[in-house]
Amino acid sequence: MDNKGWEKVQLARHPKRPYTLDYIERIVKDFKELHGDRFFGDDEAIITGFGKIGNETFAVIGQQKGRSTKENIRRNFGMPNPEGYRKALRIMKLAAKFKKPVLTLIDTPGAFPGIGAEERGQAEAIAKNLFEMAVLPVPIICVIIGEGASGGALGIGVGDRLLMLENSWFSVISPESCSSILWRTWDKKEIAAKALKLTAEDLLEQKIIDEIVKEPTDGAHENYDEIARTVKERVLDNLKELKKLSTDKLIEKRIEKYSKIGFYEEQT
Repeated sequence: MDNKGWEKVQLARHPKRPYTLDYIERIVKDFKELHGDRFFGDDEAIITGFGKIGNETFAVIGQQKGRSTKENIRRNFGMPNPEGYRKALRIMKLAAKFKKPVLTLIDTPGAFPGIGAEERGQAEAIAKNLFEMAVLPVPIICVIIGEGASGGALGIGVGDRLLMLENSWFSVISPESCSSILWRTWDKKEIAAKALKLTAEDLLEQKIIDEIVKEPTDGAHENYDEIARTVKERVLDNLKELKKLSTDKLIEKRIEKYSKIGFYEEQT
């Protein structure tokens, strides 16, 4: 059986794979981190702030996992709570106010499904981000650097350009969860990964993403500097194209882009 999908999932979860802060350290100059959602608290599963990439000042938003058990607990294993998505939206609105482009770095196994998160409005926070990002009056470039699972990824994943690293994945559900729902066991996760068509190649073919970012030969975890340079180059090249559009045209094309994804038929 072809296990390409599952192999990509495993590579995206490699413990040495570069995370958001690794990219920020290498490509964002003078980064100033901003904290808190001004409603509940600060969610350390999402990093937000402003800094320069090349000659452009960006609002940078990214999901962050931990390297050690202690840090993973602090970062909640990269699973944001509602306050994380509200913090991200606060920074996006600041970007719109000062007319700065937005870069989001996506790497999450999903939004946190805990009782507290649900009580504080997890679904509403993600839904509001989708609504606001659809009409944000500045360029938005989204890069999936690792795992792009479910609404947790989509909560900072609506933009003018959606890029995926070669060994990342993006899907409505993880292979394990899909397997447990369909077969009541995780043992079919490889079959689920294939059926979900979650690889960058699959999603480019379906016109859900715009571009695949080439990784070093053995994967992004083998050369942080090389993959960071590539991401920086692709982000700046895409921004150059987006800056040619007026604000109205930018929003119009963004909405059109998402309206074309999928199809349906009305029955009378």
